Amino acid sequence: MIGWIILALVLVFLAVILIRTAAFTPKAESRAAAEPVSYDKDAVLHALAELVKCRTVSYDDHALEDDAEFEKLIGKLPELFPNVTKTCPMQRMEDRGLLFRWKGKGDGKPAVLMAHYDVVPVEEENWTHPAFEAEIRDGVMWGRGTLDTKVTFNGVLSAAENLISQGFVPENDIYFAFSGGEEVNGKGAIHIVDYFKSHHIEPELVLDEGGAVVDNVFPGVTKPCGMIGIAEKGMINVEYSVASSGGHASAPAPHTPVGQLSAACCKIENHPFKAHFSKPVLEMFDTLGRHSGFVYRMIFANLWCFGPVLDSICKKSGGELNALLRTTVAFTQMDASKAPNVIPPSASMVSNLRLNPEDSVASAMDYLKRTVGDDAVKLKVLTSFEPSPISRTDCAGWERVRSAVADTWQGCLVTPYLMVQCSDSRHYRDLSDRVYRFSAMDLTAEERHTIHGNDEHIRLDTAGRAVEFFMRVMKQC
Repeated sequence: MIGWIILALVLVFLAVILIRTAAFTPKAESRAAAEPVSYDKDAVLHALAELVKCRTVSYDDHALEDDAEFEKLIGKLPELFPNVTKTCPMQRMEDRGLLFRWKGKGDGKPAVLMAHYDVVPVEEENWTHPAFEAEIRDGVMWGRGTLDTKVTFNGVLSAAENLISQGFVPENDIYFAFSGGEEVNGKGAIHIVDYFKSHHIEPELVLDEGGAVVDNVFPGVTKPCGMIGIAEKGMINVEYSVASSGGHASAPAPHTPVGQLSAACCKIENHPFKAHFSKPVLEMFDTLGRHSGFVYRMIFANLWCFGPVLDSICKKSGGELNALLRTTVAFTQMDASKAPNVIPPSASMVSNLRLNPEDSVASAMDYLKRTVGDDAVKLKVLTSFEPSPISRTDCAGWERVRSAVADTWQGCLVTPYLMVQCSDSRHYRDLSDRVYRFSAMDLTAEERHTIHGNDEHIRLDTAGRAVEFFMRVMKQC
C-alpha cells in the first residue's frame, strides 16, 4: 500500500511539473506596425565623430584631465545641434553637469533622458585604430566612447535636433541630463538631481544607460533580447588588513599576514552569498524562460522545485547568470612587502562587492566578517552605496521604453532585468520609481567586450538606431 501511495505522489508531482511547463508559453502580444521615423543620417554620424574626437577622459586624479577637451566638446554643441541649443536652454551645473530643458505643451510630469560624455583612459599602443580620430572603415566607427556613452549622448541630442526640425513639440517637458564625470563617480548627476529637488521637479520617466539588445544571453533563447534594467545592484569596496611585527623571511611565524589574507579570501570565495530571486530576475525568467527549449522551460516554470538546482549550477559556473542571483565578491587588489625576503609589518587586499537587491551594505559586511571568522583580519568599508529601488513595470513610463525598444528592434524579446553594473541613475532613487536603464544599441558579444577595452567601436547602423529609439521615446512624452 505504501508503495502505491509513493507511486501516486510521484505521478502527481510529475504531472504538476509537466502541466506547468506546458502552460509556460510565450504570452500573446498584439502590436500595431511601428511608426517610421526619419532623420539626417549623415548629420548623425558627423556629430558622433566630432564628439568622439574630443579627448574627454576622466581620471581619479583630476590633475590628469584635460579641461580644454571637455570645453571643446561643449563648444561644439551649438554647431552640431543648432535646433537643440536654440530651443532647449542649457544650464551648466557643477562638476561638468549639463542640463537641457525642452519645454512641452502641457504641465505634466517630465521625462529625463541621461548620458555621460566622459570616457575611460586608453592605452593607445594597444589599439589597432586611433582611439580619438573616429576612423570609419567598412561601416564601423572606431574610437573611445563610441559605445560608452557618446552614442547615447549623440542619440538623445540628434533625436531632438531632428524632431525640432520637423516641428514636433512634446506634450510635457523633456530634460536632457548629461554628466562629464560618470566614469569616476563624479558629482555632476548629483548636482542635477539637487536642482530637480530644489525646484520640486518629479520625473515621470528617467532613462539612463544600462542594458542593450543582445544575443545569447539567456539559456535556450535564440532571439535577440532587449534588456531594460529596472534596478541596479549596490556596491562596496572592502579593505581587509592584517598587522604583524614583520621580520626576516628566514624565520616566519606559522601564519604570515599574506597567508592570513589568503585564507580569508579562500573562505569568502568558497562560501558565496545566498541566492535571492529578486523581482527583476523573476520577471526576466518569466519573460525569457517562456521562449526557451523544453528543459529550460521546465526549470523556469518550476523554480519552486528547481531553484536550488539552478542556484547550484550558477555557484559553480559564476558569470552573468550567477551575478543576477546573488551578491558577488571579486578580489581585485593586494599590497604587502616591498621585498621578497621581508615579512611585511602589514598587508592588505581589496574586494569589490555588487549587492543583490535583497542585501544591504550592513548585512553584507556582517556576512563577510562571519565568514572570515578571524579577528586578526580587519575589514573596512572604503566606498559603498546601497542597491537601487526596483522600478515599476506596470506604468506608462515602462511602456514608453518597452514599446520604443520593440518598435526599433522588431522581433526582439523585451524584458526587465537586474543591472549588475552601476550608473548615474542611482542618484534619482528619491525622485522617481520609474527609473530605467537601457543603452540604445544592439551589440554583439565582441562589441560588448570592447567597452572600457581596446579598439572600442560601433556599427554605423547601430548609431542610427539609437537616434530612432530616442525619437520614439520623445514622441511619447
